[in-house]
Amino acid sequence: MDTTYTTAPLRIAVLSGSTREGRFGPVVADWVMSHLAGRDDMEADLIDLVETPLPTVFPAFGGPAPEGAGELLAAVSPRLAAADGFVVVTPEYNHSFPASLKNAIDWHNREWHAKPVSFVSYGGRSGGLRAVEQLRLVLAELNAATLRDTVSFQLSDGPFDADGRPTDPRSDAAAKSQLDQLAWWAHALRDARRRSPYTTA
Repeated sequence: MDTTYTTAPLRIAVLSGSTREGRFGPVVADWVMSHLAGRDDMEADLIDLVETPLPTVFPAFGGPAPEGAGELLAAVSPRLAAADGFVVVTPEYNHSFPASLKNAIDWHNREWHAKPVSFVSYGGRSGGLRAVEQLRLVLAELNAATLRDTVSFQLSDGPFDADGRPTDPRSDAAAKSQLDQLAWWAHALRDARRRSPYTTA
């Protein structure tokens, strides 16, 4: 059993969850990626569900996957499996998160096990926080560890300028704090998985 602490950069998958036409998600995801690019301890992989669509029809229980599902999953599944942690960028739709994001979560299981997940949300007056609360319930079922603190944006306040930078200077400080927390959890859980692979009952 290897008990050596790993100091290699953490692999962080940024999952951009909205696929709606005219979505605001890419602005937020690009901002997250800019913060990750400035860190020496993390390597970022942006998974945009518009660019990497997944099957929307699930196989019957125990049955074969739909035709073409393997090719679509091959563009996403290995990247989720390789991640040491996640940043989920989500809007709020009807007090919850988009179906495209739920679909991406549901097609995977072990890829989420014993890994930390942080959230950057956006929406109306709630800033997408109700979507995050729903995501916590779903990801707990997949044995993921969700971080308490969330970075959120109220779109009605015009949270980003024309260059894609937040108009509230506290946003960048919040992002750094969140990624610092994500790094702590990702290092701890990566080391734990290396010492003893995570298993479920």
